[in-house]
Amino acid sequence: MSSFRTDFKLPDYPFSITHGHKILSLGSCFAEHIGEKMTAEKFRILRNPFGIIYNPASTAEGLRRLFAGQELSEDDIFQHNDLWHSRLHHSTFSRADKDDFLTNIQAESERAAAHLRETDRLFLTFGTAYVWEEKMTGRVNANCHKRPQREFTRRRLSVREITGDLLPILEKIKAHNPNSAVLLTVSPVRHVRDGMVENQRSKAVLHLAAEELCAATDFVHYFPAYEMMQDDLRDYRFYTADMLHPNETATAYIYGRFREAFFDSETEELCKRIAEIKRAAAHRPFRADSAAHRDFLRKYAEKTAALQREFPNLDFAKERDYFASLKN
Repeated sequence: MSSFRTDFKLPDYPFSITHGHKILSLGSCFAEHIGEKMTAEKFRILRNPFGIIYNPASTAEGLRRLFAGQELSEDDIFQHNDLWHSRLHHSTFSRADKDDFLTNIQAESERAAAHLRETDRLFLTFGTAYVWEEKMTGRVNANCHKRPQREFTRRRLSVREITGDLLPILEKIKAHNPNSAVLLTVSPVRHVRDGMVENQRSKAVLHLAAEELCAATDFVHYFPAYEMMQDDLRDYRFYTADMLHPNETATAYIYGRFREAFFDSETEELCKRIAEIKRAAAHRPFRADSAAHRDFLRKYAEKTAALQREFPNLDFAKERDYFASLKN
């Protein structure tokens, strides 16, 4: 019987991912979606402490600053359209009040810097090789925050620039934590504003840069999320209405292949136990005051407490509070 899809075998990776690892994820919105699924399964993952970042130059700068514990300077921030912005951060960090803006960013940076120092698994997702450079300073902006286009020069990074920017900081992170591993992906989201041809050339640069980073080390590896979307899920039914972003079905499929590549049997079993507790915490009964429901809550409060004792690093506070608040 003919197969109506292009399946391919994943590489054999020399490391696994467990709930005992600390994970840091930086990059495009695709990294955010995968990170959300890992957060739901109680992995200790910190997602995009700068907000969504599309280009690898800004990713490298963010990593350098976190590793060095470097704070924002006045040259990094500006006021535009009544809001304060950072050239390093997504607009979700922008605020009208400068003190509130700086306090929020500083708190998140300190949290991310501490997390990076203990990170075992670093995920980086590249979205585009195109960057916007300030004409006056030559600095790459992670986000232009709707400033006039005349203030910037748009250009495409080269493979050499990307590898030269990222490799030194990745080696520093590895030296600090010898057990760490880096996983690279290229986002399958198409940047049509770059132009269709330009988007393909941009993705090609990102793929070649990822290849060189993997070849230069024994701790950087590539996960083929882009290839799964382009070659395995080759159909518009796997896209959202904009026909650019993978939909929930596609994201779930790619995450399933990710699990297949990196989760061992113990991790999969723990994920099942976590999913059972989360389903119970999401249950809404017809009669909340019934004896059967109180027994249900008591049962899952005990299961949650037992799992928490077994895995003290996992956070079940939300589930524990739900079961405790309604069981009496």
